[in-house]
Amino acid sequence: MRRNGRLNVTETLLKGKVPRRVELDGTMPASHEVEETRRRVAHVRLNLSLGAVAAANLLASLAFQWVVLTRLGVGVPTDALFAGMAIPQFVLAIASGSLLSVLIPVLAGESDETQRETAWSSFLLVGGASMILTAVLFATAPVWVGWLFPGFRSRNLDLAISLTRIQLPGIVFSTAVTVPLAAWNARSRFLWPELAPLIATVACLLPLPFLLTHWGVTAAAWLSTGKGLLFLLLVLPGLRAFRRPVRHSKEQREIGRRLLPLLGGSAYYKSDALVDRALSSLAPPGELSILYLGQQLWNAASQVLTVAIGRPLVPALSALAKQGRWSDFRSTLGKHLGPMLFLVVAGAVTFAIVGRTILTLLIGHGGVTTANVDLLWRVMLVLTVAFAAGSLGQLTSQAFYALGDTRTPTRLGILTFTVYVPLKFLAFRAFGIFGLAASTGLFILVNVALQYGLMSRLLRRRIA
Repeated sequence: MRRNGRLNVTETLLKGKVPRRVELDGTMPASHEVEETRRRVAHVRLNLSLGAVAAANLLASLAFQWVVLTRLGVGVPTDALFAGMAIPQFVLAIASGSLLSVLIPVLAGESDETQRETAWSSFLLVGGASMILTAVLFATAPVWVGWLFPGFRSRNLDLAISLTRIQLPGIVFSTAVTVPLAAWNARSRFLWPELAPLIATVACLLPLPFLLTHWGVTAAAWLSTGKGLLFLLLVLPGLRAFRRPVRHSKEQREIGRRLLPLLGGSAYYKSDALVDRALSSLAPPGELSILYLGQQLWNAASQVLTVAIGRPLVPALSALAKQGRWSDFRSTLGKHLGPMLFLVVAGAVTFAIVGRTILTLLIGHGGVTTANVDLLWRVMLVLTVAFAAGSLGQLTSQAFYALGDTRTPTRLGILTFTVYVPLKFLAFRAFGIFGLAASTGLFILVNVALQYGLMSRLLRRRIA
């Protein structure tokens, strides 16, 4: 290993070893520089892998929507299908988003035994609560579906109720799945939680054309629910070996402290999607489907960016916050916000130029007319503000959650939503679904700007 008292660098590297000390003759970089290079390479590889899987998820989800719309066309059946997804997606937005934001920082950095106990306790509690909620919603569906979607009273209310009931079990699957997802991410295992929904979507996509031919829109509703169940089964090993729940543990108290204000506020300001679905049910037939599809496409694109850029951010920020390394915290957040801003702007500009052509190639077939594609492209142009602001907002809100602060984003959401809802009603009355799309973008943009301003001020105080 040593020749003339000096380290043989070539031999060391060929054996895959990294020396712990630094030679002063320049023959080899310091070990911390080697480790930093390796860390950066691994980080880039992870981001590329996550981005590729997220993009595949986007394509699979788009294919599912494409098959449904091209086989059935844009009209009352698809409106009823997407309306039936509203409550499961609403609960998902409240519970799942909140649980992930709370559980990942709490679980990150804890011992293996603590992670298992906390994860299993949370899983059983979340699963039981969501089952009770689903049972109540299923029994009372004939009452609240007509009230929530008034446009179906004069169309096909029975179909809307039936499709809603089929999709309600998705509430149980989509909320329970957040706990094993949080466990995977807390251990910095990001790839499988993104591969699992891709596998579930493809598995349900393959029989979709055949089932639509024989059972129509009902088949799409059943497969949508089945996809959630399969996703849950695939990620369930993230909980690892069963551990008896520990009541009133320190971790459970901390989860409750962070979660309660987040759930309460989210239930209020995340009802935005329900407002959209209720108002668009009053629009001409097919426009609810167009608005929903446009929102889903942009949400999927935002999810790709969030997974590739933001998913590894949460455990990293949580660890830095626990160590009190505020300069590194601010630097890490900034290194993620810059690329996100560039990508969302580039994506919006690209869509404005070639979006209509892409949409025509992708979904302008079968029952989807040229007029449908043109309307979808124009609606999505208006929604680009919501896409850009929402993608950036995923990072700013996660910064607060990493600090254990769930109250500030919640209060900001409540404040801006209170001002925004009356404007949304007025915008819909004046401009139809275009008004809904524009008001949504304005709401998210103001919210993100306030979050970023408060976070910047907070970090300046802690660094000073």
